[in-house]
Amino acid sequence: MVNPLWRNKEIREQLKIITKEASPDLVLINATYLHGIFKKWVTGNIWIDGDRIVYAGQEMPNIGPNTEVADMEGKWLVPGYIEPHVHPFQLYNPQTFADYAAQGGTTTFLSDNLNLFLSLENEKAFSLLDQLAELPFSFYWWTRFDSQTELLNEDSLFTSKAVGEWLDRPDVLLGGELTGWPKLMAGDDQMLYWIQKAKMGLKKIEGHFPGASEKTLAKMRLLGADGDHEAMTADEVEMRLFHGYGVTLRHSSIRPDLPHLLKDIVARDLNVFDKLMMTTDGSTPAFHLDGVMDLCIKIALEAGVPQIDAYMMASYNVARYYNVTSLHGLIATGRYANINILESLDNPVPSGVISKGVWLKKDGKKVVALPEIDWSVLPDLEMDFDLSEDDFQFSMPFGIEMVNDVITKPYKVSVDTHEGHLSKKHDESFLMLLDKHGKWRVNTLIKGFASGVSGFASSYSNTGDIILIGKDRNDMKAAFEELKRMKGGIVLVEDGEAVCTLPLPIGGFLSDQPMERLIPQEQKLKEALKERGYKHGDAVYTLLFLQATHLPYVRVTQKGIYDVMNKKILFPAFMRQ
Repeated sequence: MVNPLWRNKEIREQLKIITKEASPDLVLINATYLHGIFKKWVTGNIWIDGDRIVYAGQEMPNIGPNTEVADMEGKWLVPGYIEPHVHPFQLYNPQTFADYAAQGGTTTFLSDNLNLFLSLENEKAFSLLDQLAELPFSFYWWTRFDSQTELLNEDSLFTSKAVGEWLDRPDVLLGGELTGWPKLMAGDDQMLYWIQKAKMGLKKIEGHFPGASEKTLAKMRLLGADGDHEAMTADEVEMRLFHGYGVTLRHSSIRPDLPHLLKDIVARDLNVFDKLMMTTDGSTPAFHLDGVMDLCIKIALEAGVPQIDAYMMASYNVARYYNVTSLHGLIATGRYANINILESLDNPVPSGVISKGVWLKKDGKKVVALPEIDWSVLPDLEMDFDLSEDDFQFSMPFGIEMVNDVITKPYKVSVDTHEGHLSKKHDESFLMLLDKHGKWRVNTLIKGFASGVSGFASSYSNTGDIILIGKDRNDMKAAFEELKRMKGGIVLVEDGEAVCTLPLPIGGFLSDQPMERLIPQEQKLKEALKERGYKHGDAVYTLLFLQATHLPYVRVTQKGIYDVMNKKILFPAFMRQ
């Protein structure tokens, strides 16, 4: 594993810079910068050597022939922004999303490990983490305690050894998020053991408690939950703070709650901003056209949050909560040199970004891109099987109806499913969840997805299994064949021809394209679905959450059609082999 700190030799060299026996790499002079401990602006000079601030104060260092001196007169310097709740696998991959986010000043991620945990043995997953740690960007992680669906092999995946190895890593700062908390409440001692192990390692536990009652919040606090990002009203924010939770306010593609939450908090004069954080919570690519944490800060400023508090909610508050202020959240001696240079405090989009001592953006222009990493440890999606007519049998008494883009409920099927084609005069479509290895399938109907989608296939899903949707079985099969050829992605087919594709060649669920190219691809896909009757908020999240059993009311899973509220399989998966 990459050493997260500095070696003895490096520290001795840094000490020589203080005594002026050596010179730093970079000095920011005449700097007006935010000091999170004093909560005020201070002026001074910032010495940077390698990836570390070796001094911040009034003194000047010995300027050597290779020392870069940058005058910060008239600028405002703030710590690099920290995104505390990242799902870095929403079509983009961690490297491409970080490269994009950094240009807006977000230089640190706390990231979900679920996709890596489900896809790879730990040793291979850790090799990716170690590569990411070498980049001029700060990656931290959380480890899951459940899959947030019903897996055929969950018990063999989520073992104490596998989860424990993640918790033993110093770059894993928390456990959760606890999408499987009902099992914990019902007496799951395995999950409680993992929580206790995380606590012994001084790591946080993140909850997932949308709409939770005060009684539930109290119980979960006793079971070990430290924080929650699911508050949807100011009352829910107050309740979580009252019980000592760390509260992260969300602004995402399916829950853009931040503006009204902050306006209500300001109106109530709660004065709790030093206890709050913000997140974009795994938003899909195009949502980030307006930024990442820079967008959250902008919303906070517009809501009337005091300037210093707005910036600290995206930096020092996060670092303090996760016990990493020795490295992050402060422009002060000994920390990582993660610094954003602003032209105005009203505009949180920096003109300059320094991340681990490297200029990523300078004078408003991108000057360094994050190096690519080697994704070859993620196996290619190789679907070496074919679909037959027998696979396209959809004789079911009920199907799944979309209430919104992520909530689904059962409904009574009223159309004839024996024909190979459904009318476009209604919004019922065939739906198949298919094992990516071809071993099983689950067939049903979905109502409310779209009225005009003929054939649609996606390897982007909660588990990496294949989702097929459509009005026409032949076009669904054609979409599957195109997906096989692409080795992963999302495909829309009409009359046997692909009309829109979004390739996901990394493991079948991640794009290898930079965000600047991925965003137009996603926009084109969503527009094509909208033209064919998709009327909800985020089609990508629909694909992700069709299997997600942390949401009501009925889900399609590897085990079959699952009743979330009653925790039982209504119709089992059909084994193909």
